[in-house]
Amino acid sequence: MPEVIFPGPEGRLEGRYHPQKERDAPIAIVLHPHPQFGGTMNNKVVYNLHYAFYNMGFTVLRFNFRGVGRSQGEYDQGVGELSDAASALDYLQSMNNNSKHCWVAGFSFGAWIGMQLLMRRPEITGFISVSPPANMYDFSFLAPCPSSGLIINGAADRVAPPADTTNLVSKLHEQKGITITHEEVEGAGHFFEEPHMEPMIETVQSYVKRRLTESTR
Repeated sequence: MPEVIFPGPEGRLEGRYHPQKERDAPIAIVLHPHPQFGGTMNNKVVYNLHYAFYNMGFTVLRFNFRGVGRSQGEYDQGVGELSDAASALDYLQSMNNNSKHCWVAGFSFGAWIGMQLLMRRPEITGFISVSPPANMYDFSFLAPCPSSGLIINGAADRVAPPADTTNLVSKLHEQKGITITHEEVEGAGHFFEEPHMEPMIETVQSYVKRRLTESTR
């Protein structure tokens, strides 16, 4: 899988880019967990999400936020990381301008960034938020949430308690015109350690496959 370096707001960003042969393949970016707590694009959840999308026929990009790995810059409280994600999406779109579907997937801190990106980019048709840290970050910017998506978390998550995720989902359920699907993986913690990774990825794949056959947002 080719390593790529592309321009970000604070210098170069390092990524892994996995194109399909089809010119009009759907595209997806995958966002990693918190840079200050060891989050990188090679995190297991991020890696598995990347391949899940690729195996469903998506052209996929995952990358390191500023200050992580070979990406330039330094941690910026989520503000700069959102700009990094926007640059990554620009880069992905510039090489795939025939795509009809554009998805964003994020894990933990990456889920928070991904949902902010959703608000800025109307072309995003679907999202996957894994273990969104609704206890640590304010998600009230999702008013209204512009596209349907899947929120998935572990029932035994001690980092981002399930009750906070449920509250977030119930607020989003009140919004019209979109459908938020919420799945909880029994027994799984924040990082979906084995044997919980596989059922989480299977849930993501069945959700995305279903959405690709529907015409609504």
